[in-house]
Amino acid sequence: MKESLAANGIKRGDIRTVQDASQVLSGKSKKGRLARLLPFLGPAFIASVAYVDPGNFATNIQGGAKFGYLLLWVVVASNLMAMLVQALSAKLGIATGQNLAEQCRANYPRPVVLSMWVLMEIVAMSTDLAEFLGAALGFNLLFGIPLWLAGILTAIATFLILGLERYGFRPLEAVITALVGVVAGSYVIETILDRPAWGLVLSHAVVPRFSGGESVLLAAGILGATVMPHAIFLHSALTQDRIVVRDPAQLRRLFRFEQVDVLIAMTLAGLVNAAMLIMAASTFFNKGLTDIGTIEEAHRTLQPLLGPAASWAFAVSLLASGLSSASVGTMAGQVIMQGFLHWHIPSWVRRLITMAPSLVVIMIGFDPTRTLVISQVVLSFGLPFALIPLIMFTRRRDLMGVLVNSRFTTAIAGVVAAIIVALNIYLLYQTFFGA
Repeated sequence: MKESLAANGIKRGDIRTVQDASQVLSGKSKKGRLARLLPFLGPAFIASVAYVDPGNFATNIQGGAKFGYLLLWVVVASNLMAMLVQALSAKLGIATGQNLAEQCRANYPRPVVLSMWVLMEIVAMSTDLAEFLGAALGFNLLFGIPLWLAGILTAIATFLILGLERYGFRPLEAVITALVGVVAGSYVIETILDRPAWGLVLSHAVVPRFSGGESVLLAAGILGATVMPHAIFLHSALTQDRIVVRDPAQLRRLFRFEQVDVLIAMTLAGLVNAAMLIMAASTFFNKGLTDIGTIEEAHRTLQPLLGPAASWAFAVSLLASGLSSASVGTMAGQVIMQGFLHWHIPSWVRRLITMAPSLVVIMIGFDPTRTLVISQVVLSFGLPFALIPLIMFTRRRDLMGVLVNSRFTTAIAGVVAAIIVALNIYLLYQTFFGA
């Protein structure tokens, strides 16, 4: 079996994972429940990086500092929406053996495909700008080095992470998951240090409330920074040829395992986002520091309020978030280019091209937090062009077979898409025309 897998292009580091998965799907595995699940974990953890990227730091910190725990329910709702979207993306790759960009290329007229490609390339570059800046800012805050040098270190680090692709999907998944774990661990430390009011946390996590127009705008920003177009394209690519089965019963079983992957990964990402807002609410809002508007201000203010461990944990989490998301952003860019145009360039070339605008922004000296916010606005333009095709494709039985959406799933996904798109339009309007 190893020889046949290697002949099909499966790398040595992945052969054991594919073998174990095949045993589980065929019902021949005698391992325990957790051991049977492990071969299927990974794709959603890579996609979940988009939900804890530096753009989320900016919106969650501002939301918590200005309104306390009030908007915590927005984080919870956004995460539930993201779970559905990422599950549909994973399902598309499993059922069709093609990613979302490839499906667009196969089903839409060429002028539409080219237009979507250009838009998604802009989205990919904007995503990369935010993530690259976040990692550079993490180096800067942690070690006190100039931003331009931090940018070079970020480039080197992402080259090293992406180099793991040559060994297969498993090593890269392990490193990305470890970085997400660092972000999560850092916020466990933050949460312990800031001692939140857990009663209020639980109340605001489930009861929707606003407090004026600015809270609505920040809610739109939190949601807009959560569901990212590139993560939708990427997740379908991560599952399309990772574990390939065609038997209907095994397809259903495989998708159930991938749903567990999405549930675990996205729950972790949601808890991290909630912890960001809780930290800002407990530390800044409760002490009257409601004007914390930048990541640098938050870092500087944490040390006198909570001690050096808090500011250190914050900087480490930002660095891990930036490095992991910058690597994943490059992977997403590869998927977009190859899917829409069937062009393939080495990942290191892609990394060089996409990091160039980031280095220029750093060298010019633009404000990092403001640049992060602007990048999130650019991403809002591309969101409908990922969400709507995803729902349209996953409702087609001729494409999806036994994994086609039920009418209820399609209806819920349509409502979610409408909410996300409407809030992003509101965010764009307020950004460009609001007072």
